[in-house]
Amino acid sequence: MDLSMFSSSTVEYVRLGVVYFHLIACCVAIGLVLTSDVAMVKQLLKGDASGHHDDAHMDSLQKTVVLALWALWITGIGIVGIDYAGKGMEYFLNPKLQAKIGIVVLLTFNGFLLHSAVLPALKKAGSILNLSFSLRMLALFSGSLSAVSWFYAAMLGVGRPLAWKYSLVELLAAYPALIVGGFAAMVLLTAYAKNKGTEGRLEQDTWTARNAALA
Repeated sequence: MDLSMFSSSTVEYVRLGVVYFHLIACCVAIGLVLTSDVAMVKQLLKGDASGHHDDAHMDSLQKTVVLALWALWITGIGIVGIDYAGKGMEYFLNPKLQAKIGIVVLLTFNGFLLHSAVLPALKKAGSILNLSFSLRMLALFSGSLSAVSWFYAAMLGVGRPLAWKYSLVELLAAYPALIVGGFAAMVLLTAYAKNKGTEGRLEQDTWTARNAALA
């Protein structure tokens, strides 16, 4: 698309509007992911494997995140298109842009995995502690990848000083480390929750047996 027919101020205003909607979609998605993760961590800290998720809430959460992801793709493509029209192919050589596109693509594939496999299993089980070991590990890794990717992509999005200053490898150096660290932390947390839940059930069984004996 040739933008030479438009004044520079018009192009800037259009770009600003697209960036604004892009930012809103990003904020909505990150807010939902954050509140969902915080709620899950609170449940794990309590060692609660009995409390079932609200299916209606999870369905609404799933649809909203999907819509936000679609909005991010549409507005992101719009931003890239406007900048490409003004700067040419050299624009795509920016390592920061390459890193952000790579993370968003990975985030999209991971989103399909979450919504097609992990969330249905989680709704059926009621708690991540009730999942089988393999499904639980998949859910923890996919969830860690999702959380890190959303925040990392947002950091790259607002990090204008990073453009052209660092290589692609340097920009992504912390990305896999954060995913592995988040995954390890969640594995330890679920192990703690399962152990705490087991201890709670043993105490409850002991208390019930003692009362029965006294009766």
